[in-house]
Amino acid sequence: MTNFQRPWHEHYPPEVPATLDYDLKPLHEYLEQSAKLYGEKKALYFMGKEITYQEVYDQAKSVASYLQGIGLEKGDRVSIMLPNCPQSVIAYYGILMAGGIVVQTNPLYMERELEYQLKDSGAKMIICLDVLYPKAANVKPNTPLEHVIVTGIADYLPFPKNKIYPFIQKRQYQVLVKPEQSTDTHIWKHILESSDGEVTPVEINPAEDLALLQYTGGTTGFPKGVMLTHFNLVINTQMSKKWLYKCKDGEETVLAILPFFHVYGMTSVMNLSVMMGNKMILMPKFEPEDVLKVIDKQKPTLFPGAPTIYIALLNHPNLKKYDLSSIEACISGSAPLPVEVQERFEQVTGGKLVEGYGLTETSPVTHSNFVWGNRVSGSIGVPWPDTDAKILRMEADEEADFGEIGEICVKGPQVMRGYWNRPEETAQVLSEDGWFRTGDMGYMNEDGYFFVVDRKKDMIIAGGYNIYPREVEEVLYEHSEVQEAVIVGIPDPYRGETVKAFIVRKQGSDITEDELNEYCRKNMAAFKVPRIYEFRDELPKTAVGKILRRKLVDEEREKLEGSESVQ
Repeated sequence: MTNFQRPWHEHYPPEVPATLDYDLKPLHEYLEQSAKLYGEKKALYFMGKEITYQEVYDQAKSVASYLQGIGLEKGDRVSIMLPNCPQSVIAYYGILMAGGIVVQTNPLYMERELEYQLKDSGAKMIICLDVLYPKAANVKPNTPLEHVIVTGIADYLPFPKNKIYPFIQKRQYQVLVKPEQSTDTHIWKHILESSDGEVTPVEINPAEDLALLQYTGGTTGFPKGVMLTHFNLVINTQMSKKWLYKCKDGEETVLAILPFFHVYGMTSVMNLSVMMGNKMILMPKFEPEDVLKVIDKQKPTLFPGAPTIYIALLNHPNLKKYDLSSIEACISGSAPLPVEVQERFEQVTGGKLVEGYGLTETSPVTHSNFVWGNRVSGSIGVPWPDTDAKILRMEADEEADFGEIGEICVKGPQVMRGYWNRPEETAQVLSEDGWFRTGDMGYMNEDGYFFVVDRKKDMIIAGGYNIYPREVEEVLYEHSEVQEAVIVGIPDPYRGETVKAFIVRKQGSDITEDELNEYCRKNMAAFKVPRIYEFRDELPKTAVGKILRRKLVDEEREKLEGSESVQ
């Protein structure tokens, strides 16, 4: 293909123009806008508790005012280590109002992971759940943290759930944490009660000022902070709104299962809902039957998700007991969407389920199939408005022909500014003229539909979570009885991929799979822990001693193909 073409525009429905007119302002101003337009409308539903847009806005202002009062200045980073709960929305917009930069932090992180991210981002404050407070307190002396803000699930539960929950929490976590208000530890309820809500205005340049540091691993293994501006996030959210052109402002109900600490959930659920004045049903964790019950009772119309979520619901033994017909549209991300899952979910709900594609570095969405138009099975769809995409040949920095496999590259206003404090790594993936190299291998057909065939990166996507082999390997190498370790992703019918560890024991060691599993669970988030261990006398290597990870991956694929052919 020559003379850069955009064949995908021919397939756009009339409602979706190739170029959009953007309402460009700081991201947090959309909360203020929705509070004015939909002040008394319910913004959040959380385990029986409902909160209006005016209440969310007022509480976000209280948080912003308090943060400024304890020293937050423009550009300071503030970590949010929360599941989907009212505080995660309120804190996010409050930090932005105060002029801060949000650092989304996975609540499942262990101390070593938390410490790394806090050090790298330079976060001076963290907002976390009470059960996570010990982790924050333990790493605080080794990080730039100055203040810890503590909240709890019970803070937003209706009576009598708020009284019962602490006992449930104590049984579940074997700990009951009761931090007290001090000069460097701050209690959420105290903030809302004591803050006057007066926010010192902060001048924001949406095109230049960062709203978010979202951590991702990429090719090097250790997470890097992706710098996303207010414009990056606003523009991608407005693209999403236009793609869902049948959805009406102030009238949709969105199922918020995707975690807000993941950029997909943050944009496609939280920011989009706030921008449109939609109601969000917040679910702090994914329990299939709980989700089915909520859909049946709360009647969500939009359900952004991941294949593992849809698969779990479809395979639930009580599926037929619940009415899912309220669901009108779903965009699936994080992993490839099996065609049979798509078809069956649409049969069950009567709504539309399509596959999309994106990366943390692109805020995140760049491609999607049309929700109410032409779609191609197995494809990630076409580039969104104002988004260009092409396939580059691997052996030469030139554009590939239709159908030719190469590296997917994208360009658009949603592409990141770069990696936090990593100019060299930024230059490796982001050209001076704005093209971002995704590291994913794929091709484009003559109609402009893109297909992903493999990953150039070693990253593993299991159950929608990004797992970086080197990070897991570092933990294994710290074990006194491990000589060599290599991590690969292998196919898994439920998680998409799962983590397998190849281990060479030190001489004389007889360490077992159970012992390694226990060790890993103490030192990393559960979703990163290997599910399978294979002990070997040696690992395949190059002449200079580099472990051939790809050879191990190929061996696993050959095993899988062999077992399928036998069946």
